[in-house]
Amino acid sequence: MTRVPGISRPAAALATATVLCVTASGCVTVHGELHVLPGATESEAAQALKDFTDAYNAADKAYDPALDADRVAGSLGAINQAGLKARQTYSPDGNKAHRPLELTDATYIIPKKAGWPRWFLADTDSNRDQDGGKLDNRWLVAFVRSGPEALWKASYLAVLPVSQVPEFTRDKDGFASPVEPQSGELTVSPADLSTAYTQYLQRGTPDVFAPGTATSGWRETRRTTRRPGFSFQYVDQPLSGGAFGPLGLRTEDGGALVFFSSRHFERQVTAQGLKPEVNADVKALMTGEVTNSLTKERISSQLVHVPARGEGAAASAGRVRLLNRLPGLVAAKGE
Repeated sequence: MTRVPGISRPAAALATATVLCVTASGCVTVHGELHVLPGATESEAAQALKDFTDAYNAADKAYDPALDADRVAGSLGAINQAGLKARQTYSPDGNKAHRPLELTDATYIIPKKAGWPRWFLADTDSNRDQDGGKLDNRWLVAFVRSGPEALWKASYLAVLPVSQVPEFTRDKDGFASPVEPQSGELTVSPADLSTAYTQYLQRGTPDVFAPGTATSGWRETRRTTRRPGFSFQYVDQPLSGGAFGPLGLRTEDGGALVFFSSRHFERQVTAQGLKPEVNADVKALMTGEVTNSLTKERISSQLVHVPARGEGAAASAGRVRLLNRLPGLVAAKGE
């Protein structure tokens, strides 16, 4: 090793480590501290949205999951890839009814953070809504980049009425504030949301979610589902590692808007002489053969508003509000 005049071995080692940090992970180290940087420039964000939309349309037109596999990740990626795989099985000639997806009128909410992964949120209007161009609904797409050489990938999607899109906390330069996964400033930390949600669906506790279709309503639907000769079993599992990690942004009301993922199984078991129904999507993703049992596996993404800890005095205040849920079949098993 060639010594650099005037630099001791420990100092040279520190300089080498700093260079490795910059080139290998994209972080910038000054005096041992990480710089907090914007997740993307607005032009990068716009290009990421275009690249995703182009890839999505190509894949949807051909029913070929390979065409957008490098532009999706997390729960959105799992749902997208499984859906395309299924449709390719029973429609090998592609999507005859393809209509290109258009995401326009985009606003980019870009948080500042240290290190990787980096991410941003695109708040867009979609031509898939029957809103007559009145912007009644907004498509919120979260993009994640895992490293300096990685592509931007869409990992979460939620559709909200424009009235439910909150004002995000921004600094003097217009950048948003991310919420750390383990933040203790909210009634439920983002890292704990998936576990809290799946435990709530299974047992009714912790009782931290506001009543709604995808919370108390879904538990009641499961409890009251009846069909002669059929029994239904449900298992819910948290999903929060890697690309399925939660993403949160602070809002002006003191709380946060958070995306998180979960996994859900539904098993149907029939009496002798009966069989669970198997549609085309289930058949395309199924292993085994159905005799009297069918298990469907779904991955779901949720968008919630989590209030700040201690917010509100009423019993209904301070609860997590589930704003949007996007589930998708990813596998099935016949027995």
